[in-house]
Amino acid sequence: MVEILVLYYSQRGSVHALAQQLARGIESMDGATARLRTVPKVSPVCAASAPEIPAVGAPYVEAADLAECVGLALGSPTRFGNMAAPMKYFWDSTAAQWSAGTLTGKPACVFTSTASAHGGQESTLLSMMLPLLHHGMLLLGLPYAEEALSRTRSGGTPYGASHVAGSEGDPTLTDDERQLAFAQGRRLAAIAMKLGS
Repeated sequence: MVEILVLYYSQRGSVHALAQQLARGIESMDGATARLRTVPKVSPVCAASAPEIPAVGAPYVEAADLAECVGLALGSPTRFGNMAAPMKYFWDSTAAQWSAGTLTGKPACVFTSTASAHGGQESTLLSMMLPLLHHGMLLLGLPYAEEALSRTRSGGTPYGASHVAGSEGDPTLTDDERQLAFAQGRRLAAIAMKLGS
């Protein structure tokens, strides 16, 4: 059984909903399982720290999660066209894994959610790809062979799965968003398994 790490940060539930769909796609492949992990919020008070285990949701990511996974799906909400600070803060702490080549050669994909259709989805997805490229990962997008990519009127880009939450932050995925996230997770698992054989 191979494990794919689904690492995400979600404040209002939309990225969490996408992460669950990617995990379903991963686990639709025989021999693959998803390991869901998150990152803690960044505190504006320097001395503050988060509890070691979150009260709800996925456990916090650890260095072992990066080492033990055969692939990675990375998700974050959009913050001014960039990944959220907690996710950036996590990647800024991975110099030891970068130096050791922990993620080198492993496949990865990215996903996001925004409040509006033109809220920076693609630039956020691209910003999340940068640390993965520095880690030597192999980036996967969503091909237009996925029919939902051509018909979607909500989220979904060739750079990765996405969701348009609206100004109220509705985490309910559309059928196309759900289908694309599932397909992205399935594709990531299939390629990770091929690379591992």
